[in-house]
Amino acid sequence: MPDAALGPSALSLVPPLLALVMVLLTRKVLRSLAVGIVSAALVVSDLDPVATVRLVWDTFVGLFWVDGVVNTWNVYIVLFLLLLGVLAAFIMMSGGSYAFGRWAMRRVRTRRGSQLVALVLGVVIFIDDYFNALAVGQIAKPLTDRNRVSRAKLSYLIDSTSAPVCVVAPFSSWGASIMGIIAPILLAAGVSDVSPFAAFMAMVPLNYYVWAALALVLLVALLGVDVGPMRREETRAVRTGEPYAPGTTIAGELDDKLPAHRPGSVGSLIGPFLGLVLGVVGAIVWTGHAASGSWNLVEIFAATLVTESLLFGGVVGVVVALAFYFRDTRSNERFGLGTFRDGWVHGASSMLPAVYILLMAWMTAALIEDLGTGAYLAGLVAAASLDPTWLVPLVFVVAGVMAFATGTSWGSFGILLPIAGQIVTEVGATELLLPALAAVLAGAVLGDHCSPISDTTILSATGAGANLMDHVVTQLPYALTGALAALGGYVVLALTTNTWLGLITTLVLVTAVALAARAARGTVTAEDALEPAAV
Repeated sequence: MPDAALGPSALSLVPPLLALVMVLLTRKVLRSLAVGIVSAALVVSDLDPVATVRLVWDTFVGLFWVDGVVNTWNVYIVLFLLLLGVLAAFIMMSGGSYAFGRWAMRRVRTRRGSQLVALVLGVVIFIDDYFNALAVGQIAKPLTDRNRVSRAKLSYLIDSTSAPVCVVAPFSSWGASIMGIIAPILLAAGVSDVSPFAAFMAMVPLNYYVWAALALVLLVALLGVDVGPMRREETRAVRTGEPYAPGTTIAGELDDKLPAHRPGSVGSLIGPFLGLVLGVVGAIVWTGHAASGSWNLVEIFAATLVTESLLFGGVVGVVVALAFYFRDTRSNERFGLGTFRDGWVHGASSMLPAVYILLMAWMTAALIEDLGTGAYLAGLVAAASLDPTWLVPLVFVVAGVMAFATGTSWGSFGILLPIAGQIVTEVGATELLLPALAAVLAGAVLGDHCSPISDTTILSATGAGANLMDHVVTQLPYALTGALAALGGYVVLALTTNTWLGLITTLVLVTAVALAARAARGTVTAEDALEPAAV
């Protein structure tokens, strides 16, 4: 770390802010992340160029190899991404995407309907945010494309129903982890009559940003509230039938590289994704039971091996996709050995842009941790001298800033939850413990939503087949609207100590803004007069 005289704590903010400003101004994600990585390494290495190069290399190697063993978490996530690319390739080649599009178009004929389908899928698939972001996009893309919904809108629908649902679902990878973190916090605060599960459930209505985000995404889908950059994307999609601007860099696009069987069958899409879902769920339950020795769902989710389960589900999904591929294309001369090989190569390579961004985001997060950015921001909360009543809105804001700067909601609430618990305990305001912890979770999800270096932001864009920066800039007005509404709710909570009044305030503010935007701008087009894109 740099010499303390240089102000290392404040200096720790410079590299992540530099990367964030560059990515917003230049829209060159990899280049901006590279600048953030190098600048962070320079600060940590006291501006020593040789040590900087060594640190960057060690950080990269550390993504895959830690303390003499393979870092299976990162490795399995990358393999899962590549498998999803292969899965999508064989689904497309067997005609599953084409058939599903024709089937869905006969039943869902409006832009509103296709957005609601994506929204419902995002809420239902709540086991893990990574799985949600990637699976929902692959299922919904054929439908939203054919109803002229932009990929930017689809990625917003996915991103606003993945982490927000996971963070309030007790039977999810997020819920189980949060309960594990808050258990010792409750004990340290002397709260012995409330179990971690009961505390988690009590925090659910206090997570105002989650409810603001979910209410807003529902209103956007129902009313067509398209503002700012999102309006531009939706207008283009409606007028041209193109889900994204020509020439835009997109991960996971295969349409121009591989032949597709016609007419195909809906089962060629549904079967592989059922295999994927059942494989992931089955592996989550099995590994969780094996590790915990219990069939209690909370204990299973607390002990499960998430990335191993994702990888197992990915393998199952690909196996099922191959079975349909061979069944549907066996009599077609275009689908020989060369096409089969291309399915693997192009499928995996279609995910490489997302993999590159994810790897660099992980490197950025690791170096930011070395800088102590999160600890510095958390220290600002601990050092603040203010009425304990205002602790709740304060930690919401700080958690949001921390998650935005570091690109990780998990890292943010991992640092801030214990600190918030300690502050509440020391000032003797135990009644604020759960609201403060819930505000940390809400702020962490908010910052994660807004950050272009967040892995869930990256994966939401990848799953939807959207350009990352298009997703970031189009989602930002909605995320900030939800943030302001949630902050208003936390202020009311601080003034009244009434949980439900704060939640009602949040929802009223979100609804009022959405209705005002709808009245001022209207929808991009009249849906009943819209001709769907040709199938």
